[in-house]
Amino acid sequence: MASQTRTASSRQNGAKPRTAASGSTRQAGSSTRRSATRSSGKRPSGSRNQSKGHKQPRNHKKGLWWKILLGVIGGLLLAGIGLFIYLYATTDIPQPEKVAIAEKTNIYYSDGTTPIGSISSQNREIIDCSVLPEYVGNAIVSSEDRSFHTNKGIDIMGMARALYNNLTTGSRQGGSTITQQYAERYYLGETTSYAGKIREAILAMKIANSQDKDEVLCNYMNTIYLGRGAYGIQAAAQAYFGKDAKDLTVSEAAMIAGIIPAPSSWDPQENPEQAKKRFDRVIRIMKEDGYITDAEAAEAQFPQVKDYTLSNDFAGPNGYLLSTVESELVNAKAFTKDELETGGYKVVTTIDKALQDRIQEVGDERPEGMPETLQVGGIAVDQKTGSVKAMYAGSDYLKQQLNNTTQSTFQPGSTMKPFGLIGAAQSDVSFATLFNGNSPEEFETTPGTFAEVPNALGISWGNINLNQATANSVNTVFMNVNEHLTPERYAQIAHDAGISGDIQTDTLYNILGINSLTVWDLAQGHSTIANNGTKNTLHVVDRVLKGDKDMYQPNLNTTKVFDENDCALVQHAMLGTTQYGTAAGVASALGRPVAGKSGTANDETAASFVGYTPQLMNVWAIWNPGPNGENQVVPQFAGYGVSSTGYPSHLFSEFMSTAVADMPVEQFPDAIDNGVIGGPDGDWGLGGKRQSSNNYGNQQQVQPTPSESSLSPSNSPSPSTEQQQTPEQTTPTEPSGGNTPEQEPKPSQSTPAPQPSESPAETPGGGESGANTQQNKP
Repeated sequence: MASQTRTASSRQNGAKPRTAASGSTRQAGSSTRRSATRSSGKRPSGSRNQSKGHKQPRNHKKGLWWKILLGVIGGLLLAGIGLFIYLYATTDIPQPEKVAIAEKTNIYYSDGTTPIGSISSQNREIIDCSVLPEYVGNAIVSSEDRSFHTNKGIDIMGMARALYNNLTTGSRQGGSTITQQYAERYYLGETTSYAGKIREAILAMKIANSQDKDEVLCNYMNTIYLGRGAYGIQAAAQAYFGKDAKDLTVSEAAMIAGIIPAPSSWDPQENPEQAKKRFDRVIRIMKEDGYITDAEAAEAQFPQVKDYTLSNDFAGPNGYLLSTVESELVNAKAFTKDELETGGYKVVTTIDKALQDRIQEVGDERPEGMPETLQVGGIAVDQKTGSVKAMYAGSDYLKQQLNNTTQSTFQPGSTMKPFGLIGAAQSDVSFATLFNGNSPEEFETTPGTFAEVPNALGISWGNINLNQATANSVNTVFMNVNEHLTPERYAQIAHDAGISGDIQTDTLYNILGINSLTVWDLAQGHSTIANNGTKNTLHVVDRVLKGDKDMYQPNLNTTKVFDENDCALVQHAMLGTTQYGTAAGVASALGRPVAGKSGTANDETAASFVGYTPQLMNVWAIWNPGPNGENQVVPQFAGYGVSSTGYPSHLFSEFMSTAVADMPVEQFPDAIDNGVIGGPDGDWGLGGKRQSSNNYGNQQQVQPTPSESSLSPSNSPSPSTEQQQTPEQTTPTEPSGGNTPEQEPKPSQSTPAPQPSESPAETPGGGESGANTQQNKP
């Protein structure tokens, strides 16, 4: 047989094709050889066999490789069995009282030792499960493990299915039985790894072999996390229904059982639709598996849960910090909400305790006459790293859970103008280019729609350059800038800087900040300019630890988006704001250079201020929501200007005077204005009609600087010596009327460096971000 096999092989490896004649000849020859072999008892030593002798060593090697492979597989199996025996022997079965110790996640200030609070307070009570109605346990079995009463503690098929999904989709699925989930309570934190899952499975098998099903189910019900800080069925019954677990109805038990996979996210108070779907599923399975009758299933109604009251850790401003930390980690998909509430992690934030205390003190200040409805939001950021050092989100989280830093929105107004300056710099336009700063000026605000746009207080500033227009927030100049950029490009620049909120792309008004943003979003965008063009993602979490193991560090997505010199030009333009412009006196009050920009919403419903030194950025905003959330005018109070636009810059000075007190005085980078007067095509502003110096050093003034006014609301710089006005003496123009104040200041239009006209806070009048009369033209 071996000879015939080799012959067949040789025929395949190059022998001539068989013909009918050759086939008969071969058959005859073969018959003769077989006859000779039988007669002699020896194998013939023909040339055919000799020519094939060299093939045998290769066959020998092939067999050797199979033996080696089988040996390796056998060795691995033996090692695996040995490891399994070792792990099985050394794994202890935890008792319910030993489970979930130190499970709550603790949050700390940036020093890593001073606590802010805990994300979840622990509420546990171990009970005797014999007092529970059978349907309570049956509801949990129906929800989590229909094979519980028959499996051996693990579900091989479920684990394999979960492993496949994890490897192919990148998701994290457990495929765990109730016994495995109970085991996971003890090894929580390790079971996110495959090694941890192996140990979990071993523990589950040992539990299944040493405890009966009733005991396993009871331990599981006493240790499982069920949301609202509740561990175990007794604590959950109190948290959701205000009663003992022994008094739960079928419907109530089904509701609790249904949300087990994600109790915090599927809490009926948070996600009633998903909670109802899970409830219906549990009731259906309980009926199918014979735990309840058809009639009982038909009678089951989704139960009403009681309102959830947060723990004392969330009282005061701490709740804002804790919820922001939790949201950041969940949104980064680093942890689920339930993992954070049960994982026993240590979260170290970027929040500086001293700065947080100070920003809270400043934000909580309520001057005489300040409306109770007025809302305040603030944030302090290290722009070099994106670290949030402090945030004012409100005074008491338990009274108002809407975060004024990260969630509430307002119209930022002219604080959005610096992104237009970036566009001008990118277009090689010199900041010394003169523009028409008179008020009002007509623009085609949207295709086919023309409108007269006024400046704040209706002031005409004459011919001024971009530095002066920035300091005094001259609307008509920036509308002209946006005509050249186009609204689409302006919006893209703002988004490149990091602004995530919607910005309209169909109107020139977008450069005047007509689209609502959060304080956080505004700080994110400006931090990129302040960091010389490098964008870092703002964040409040520095690291997450589990014991000594690093579990998380933020991804800053550091990206270079703007040219450094372009940003330096914008920074130097913004220096004028705090020296002689709309926030005059801020720089002198801090005793250091400060880049800043103030803003007022259309219709005077909000005011804001963005400012920074080279080391720290601080943003403040105020707005006045009505009873139904509608925008209301911010009235004058405590002497702070028309619409109180000076108040955000006041908050800035109050906070920063403390925050930077111990920081060295640093200068902003030198800016080289190598742009072209009038732009490359000579069509920006008034065109190429003037030359100027190209370099702006740290100590060099970019334009004549009038004397700075005090920060006191009553002492505001005036447009001229003959016509001094304070906002209290001036009636702002209506956004749609185009009226100017009765005593409209008239700076000389022949003077390239007009005197500033506004109080320490700019006031839109008709408005800083508002339009005047609109009309359609052919």
